[in-house]
Amino acid sequence: MKALVIEKPYEASVKEVSYPNPGHGEVTIKVENIGVCGTDVHIFKGEFLSPYPIIPGHEFSGTIYEIGEGVTAFEKGDRVTADPSLFCGKCEYCLTNRGNHCLNWGALGNTVDGSMAEYVKVPVDNVIKIPDTMSFQEAAFIEPMACVVHGMNRLQLNVGDRVLLFGAGAMGQQLVQSLKMSGASELVIVDIAQEKLDLALKWGATKGVLSENLESEMKNYPNGFDVVVDATGIPSVIETAIDYLGPYGKYLQFGVTPDDAKITVNPFKLYHKDWTLLGSMAINHTFLPAYHWVKEGRIQVNHLISKEISLEDTVSFLKERRDPNLLKVQIKI
Repeated sequence: MKALVIEKPYEASVKEVSYPNPGHGEVTIKVENIGVCGTDVHIFKGEFLSPYPIIPGHEFSGTIYEIGEGVTAFEKGDRVTADPSLFCGKCEYCLTNRGNHCLNWGALGNTVDGSMAEYVKVPVDNVIKIPDTMSFQEAAFIEPMACVVHGMNRLQLNVGDRVLLFGAGAMGQQLVQSLKMSGASELVIVDIAQEKLDLALKWGATKGVLSENLESEMKNYPNGFDVVVDATGIPSVIETAIDYLGPYGKYLQFGVTPDDAKITVNPFKLYHKDWTLLGSMAINHTFLPAYHWVKEGRIQVNHLISKEISLEDTVSFLKERRDPNLLKVQIKI
């Protein structure tokens, strides 16, 4: 089968690899759509914990192509998506509902071969059947939405909280809708691209601020915000963002940074202002809630797809400088 393989940092190609035969309790999925995630870019650049060589891709949808022994809940041709998480289910973290910190943590496209290929094999317990009313494009958004749901669970937003969000990319746009749905009052979003800010305003933000105007705009908020969220993963942005927390403020680090990134936090402000600093890593048993949110139309995702590309085009896409106006790019097999 054809797959995109990252051999080592900054070296990727599309090549023929072995078809993934399903084992006991597994299914092989014929892939239809794959979302390109910022984590895939980090893997390409050698900034994540992935081994090499690896087939990336963890946001995907498709149809059941082959069924392994012991699988009875699915049939060939079923339209599906799947949680890429690979938790052992036995360690102390799995047994205390902290599976994303499983001592044997793994994930499709992160630690084992993923979905940027014609076929991918998946544990059947991770697979969710999607209705005919849900497109493959929408189904490939359930994984990133599951990350958002975990972030919202970590944040525990209070109704009426005033929120400042950095980053209006595809993940930021999903956060805008989710923060609105969860009770944010004022929702100010910051980005470098006016087009993205305009879209965020359409879907739930109350104010859009170009990053070049941030300092002057923030003079209107001398007491800071109840909640600040970063969806950029840029260390310099993160340092700036934290300083806009008000008393008893909660900060959520949602964006993925390079694993060797460093920031400076004023410890007196952390103490004096009673801040809470939170992280949100991947998914923690939130795939099914995310599926329901998308299925019921609470979160809209179709407008977030900027373009579809081929598997071959993905190699150059990983290498090139990002267009600041791009939202989600999906690969169509």
